[in-house]
Amino acid sequence: MSNYSIGIDLGGTKILAGVIDTETGEVIESDKKRTKAEHGRDIIIQRLIDVTEKAICKAQIPVSQIASIGIGAAGQVDRKHGMLISAPNLDCHSVDLKAIMENHFKIPVAVGNDVEVATLGELKFGSGVGYKNFVCIFAGTGIGSGIVQNGQICNGFTGTAGEIGHIIVDSGGRMCTCGGHGCLEAYASRSAIEKTITAALKKGHRSVMSDLVKDKKSIRSKHIKEALDKKDDLVLNCITEAAEYLSSGIASVINFYNPELIILGGGLIEAVDDYYELSVSKALAKALPTATESVKITKAKLKDYSGVIGAALLKEYYNNSFNKCSLSAL
Repeated sequence: MSNYSIGIDLGGTKILAGVIDTETGEVIESDKKRTKAEHGRDIIIQRLIDVTEKAICKAQIPVSQIASIGIGAAGQVDRKHGMLISAPNLDCHSVDLKAIMENHFKIPVAVGNDVEVATLGELKFGSGVGYKNFVCIFAGTGIGSGIVQNGQICNGFTGTAGEIGHIIVDSGGRMCTCGGHGCLEAYASRSAIEKTITAALKKGHRSVMSDLVKDKKSIRSKHIKEALDKKDDLVLNCITEAAEYLSSGIASVINFYNPELIILGGGLIEAVDDYYELSVSKALAKALPTATESVKITKAKLKDYSGVIGAALLKEYYNNSFNKCSLSAL
């Protein structure tokens, strides 16, 4: 059996694919394309195929030597059938990713939630190595988490455990992409910060962000970092508010699950140190003292490649899991 597999991180703003050595976690080659909901289902699927083909081509490894393809998708998934049930940030619903990719590449395909597979990557090759009970929280376009219990990914009774982005932090508050109100994701994600900054700019607030995103279609994490480096008051206030909400989510996880480790990752965490540091310090101040004394909080070691590496491990992980327990628990 080949050690090479393809891992794909299908996120809200990008598709990142990599050819991975599953024995070592090494990224042999990778490729990336931007995507967003406005592109539509067909374009997103075509980009998914294109980025996979490009990664294989760059790696110069024959398709016959690739054991599997794993996809971590930002949304609700049917792991047994390889379906993307709903991805609000991509406006994609009921997409048979497994069938589409298997028909095109003739390689076995497994599909999981994007944060679930990123958690798997960190468990096997990242900051989670040596830990049995921890939580990964990833903040980017949206916010999600993965739970590790006794060294295994915990998906919950119907497979939706870890949706920290949709815990309610303000009852009746802001509208969320999930259709609910007051979700953490609507206050602490990059998308939420972008909306807050954009609304302030439209009201006439002064900010260097006006120049940084001129002719750009969206505010990226790198723009937020640049604005903070320039001591921009508007962006600092928005980041401080978002960190306040994220810290409440983290503190709630500490109090409820009492994990030995929390791993924070995602584009916003990686790019914006202030967001990470404020979220951690405020979370430790809010959580119960007994729990905070023993918990460790750190960044994802694999950075942007947590999801890609974890996705490449997905097929084998599911095979082993399916052999050990019922599909309803996955």
